Amino acid sequence: MTTKTRAAWILSGVAAAGVLLAQVVGTTLPNTGKPALPPPFATPSSRNSPKVVAQPSGAELHLPAGFKVSVWSEGYKKPRYMLLGNHGEVLLADSAEANLVAESTAGLKKTGGSVYVFPNADPSKRKQIITGLDRPYGLALWHEYLYVSQPNQIDRYKYNPADFSVGPAEKVVTLDNMDKGGHWTRSLLFNKAGTKMYVGVGSASNVDAGEDPRRAAINVYNPDGTGHEFFATGTRNPTSLHWYPGTQTMWAAVQERDLLGDDLVPDYFTHVQAGAFYGWPYAYTGPNEDPRRKGEHPELVRKAIAGDYQLGAHVAVLDFCFYTGKLFPAKYRNGAFLAFHGSWNRSKRVGQEVVFVPFQNGKPAGPAEHFLTGWMLSPEQKEVWGRPVGVMQMADGSLLVS
Repeated sequence: MTTKTRAAWILSGVAAAGVLLAQVVGTTLPNTGKPALPPPFATPSSRNSPKVVAQPSGAELHLPAGFKVSVWSEGYKKPRYMLLGNHGEVLLADSAEANLVAESTAGLKKTGGSVYVFPNADPSKRKQIITGLDRPYGLALWHEYLYVSQPNQIDRYKYNPADFSVGPAEKVVTLDNMDKGGHWTRSLLFNKAGTKMYVGVGSASNVDAGEDPRRAAINVYNPDGTGHEFFATGTRNPTSLHWYPGTQTMWAAVQERDLLGDDLVPDYFTHVQAGAFYGWPYAYTGPNEDPRRKGEHPELVRKAIAGDYQLGAHVAVLDFCFYTGKLFPAKYRNGAFLAFHGSWNRSKRVGQEVVFVPFQNGKPAGPAEHFLTGWMLSPEQKEVWGRPVGVMQMADGSLLVS
């Protein structure tokens, strides 16, 4: 490709690939796992947002030997979360804002955000089933319904897998005034029994106190939106929720706060303890008090627990999946692939890649590895030609990355 695009990429285990010097595939990332933390403000805090550009001539994506990557489907505004359906279909949330109109693609004019379905995981058969949304993100299937999250609400639609059509929207959760700013992703997950719906909601700010308590939390509801409770709190931006394979252990990817220096505060990846407080905004990575909230709630600082696995500061983790397929080598089985959207608050850029975290006995077992790289041209450059968001395992064991 030589044009700027928004696409889903498919990764499969057949062919060799090269490496990129800035992020060498197969090598490990620094500062992952349980590294020592620097003090706050050990470095200045840089405002160093990336500039997304068209794919430069000669720029390629890189994978470990034995893998290949290609474009699976393209032409979207903001492709984000993906879900494998119960009948072999793939669902995709294209998270454009409600007031944006994208270019016509394959005869489909998109107004605002959309949800697409790909019957039989065939990109040539894509069908736009919901339009006119405001930044749709989380997707979940429950009985005969498709649930779709937007910043200030969660709707469900009667979903017919015979022709992949949907009925009218039924609002099940209202998140009052949560579309006005701050983190807008709303991750969704049902328990295996189908009796509870978990909703990850990010904070409205970097580190302000006094926000709506449903923010910076993993909330739990009945499927009809009643019976709200808190499952976990202090999670600044829980962008993705999944069950560890074969268990009822929830794992979450959480984006942490900014403006404490290049290497604070690490985003994290953790199993979620019911009733736990993960620190935001008063503490981080356990009982480390945020100096901007100093002395306000020492009892909450003492109560704060650290996530299991630190991913590095400012990587902007968004989605993850546990790999259960057989297409990739055995080392990847039951490990996690995580999408790093990339930094804006670091002097040298990090992220813009997919990493792999090995697991043993249900726990992370070693440093994270660079797996899919190349969108970031150099840590010193502002220009990047892609920012990964979603990662999903296909039925055949390949991966989709949006």
